[in-house]
Amino acid sequence: FGYLGGAPLPFEEKFPGAEFILAFRALPLVLVVSALSSLLFYWRVLPYIVKGFSFLLQKTLDTGGAVGLGAAANIFVGMVESPLLIRPYLKEMTRTEIFTIMTCGMSTIAGTVMVLYASILKGVIPDVLGHILTASIISAPAAITVSSLMIPEKEKQTYGELVPPQTATGSMDAITKGTAEGINLLINIIAMLVVLVALVNLANQVLGLFPEIAGKPITLQRVLGYLMSPVVWLMGIPWSEAKTAGMLMGTKTILNELLAYLELSRLPDGLLCERSRLIMTYAMCGFANFGSLGIMIGGLGTMVPERRDEIVRLGLKSIVSGTLATCMTGAVVGIL
Repeated sequence: FGYLGGAPLPFEEKFPGAEFILAFRALPLVLVVSALSSLLFYWRVLPYIVKGFSFLLQKTLDTGGAVGLGAAANIFVGMVESPLLIRPYLKEMTRTEIFTIMTCGMSTIAGTVMVLYASILKGVIPDVLGHILTASIISAPAAITVSSLMIPEKEKQTYGELVPPQTATGSMDAITKGTAEGINLLINIIAMLVVLVALVNLANQVLGLFPEIAGKPITLQRVLGYLMSPVVWLMGIPWSEAKTAGMLMGTKTILNELLAYLELSRLPDGLLCERSRLIMTYAMCGFANFGSLGIMIGGLGTMVPERRDEIVRLGLKSIVSGTLATCMTGAVVGIL
């Protein structure tokens, strides 16, 4: 795909992040992971990995192996690619485990965008790539904790005893079936993403009909920004800077973390101190927003259609839990 897929731009980039095109840089990874996971399940590699994670995590965090593998994968791949690695287990997972997978997806970011975000913030935060990677790693156990508190486990966990049925007749057949399933998955993701982003924009346009406040139109992100001000203060942001930091969290939650990081990189000197900028870098390092919710519902709902209604009901709650997890990560930085 040339520069659309990541090759050097044939023209000057107007602002950081403009070269990253989701449809060509991130979403095709769904097809690759779908085919790869299908092949690894045919080779019986992933079931053994799940059993290994189950043995380790059951002794340490009392967490099932399938959830552990999904949570660990979320640190490096996206919220749809990681469940693909445990797709045969999703149908048998408990409600808490499904919610944990969703929360982990919302509270971490994919490796495909880490370098992008680092390039945006390199002039603001020293060694920012290391901070972003650390934030994604720390947020995974935070997500497990938050999800377990919000929906306590009441059923038997998926510890890896399940042996997925063998549906492929050979390696090439496994790749073919995985790719075909990935195409259906990709279509659903794109459709849900477009719809939810459009609905957010429509809501902002309706709010824009009301009189302006403080010389600016009313938007969902502004409203949420005011509500998030006390939250960021609890994370360690000085109250004099809480409004600015809260607005960043509002942008991150309603729109996405890319735009929030762009706003952070463009803030005039004096609005946020160096410590506050670092806290916000950690607190915003997650996919918890409405666009990602569309990706989550479209992806998980296609992987396990029997539980689509349950996944939809948990959708908004996963944004809350994912945001709480990243805020906990930011609070850890605030303590240091």
